Amino acid sequence: MKPILSKPQLGYSKAKRKFEDRSKVLEKKIEETAKLQEVTQEVMEQLVIETGFHDAFNDLRAAEDELIEWSHMTMKHEKTYKDNKQAIDDMYAKLNTDPAMRTRIIQLAMRVR
Repeated sequence: MKPILSKPQLGYSKAKRKFEDRSKVLEKKIEETAKLQEVTQEVMEQLVIETGFHDAFNDLRAAEDELIEWSHMTMKHEKTYKDNKQAIDDMYAKLNTDPAMRTRIIQLAMRVR
């Protein structure tokens, strides 16, 4: 039986799939382009826009932010949060300066039921 996911969890999953798909398309386009010409920064920027990778990245980042905000609000009602309030709030404070912490919070947020 599939777990029931919240709207932010579903949105994140959808944005992540789209990002991964666009990433594969971009990689293939880079390989094809490299056979014909040097892949300069300008060419790369054009490919990123052309393949939809840029939009997919922005959508993923927005979905991550929504998921993180939702998880923080949801956790505030849990006993675990009340017992470890400072440690959990410190994790969320590091969110924008520590990519590993951001990844960890997102992984934890996807487990919230």
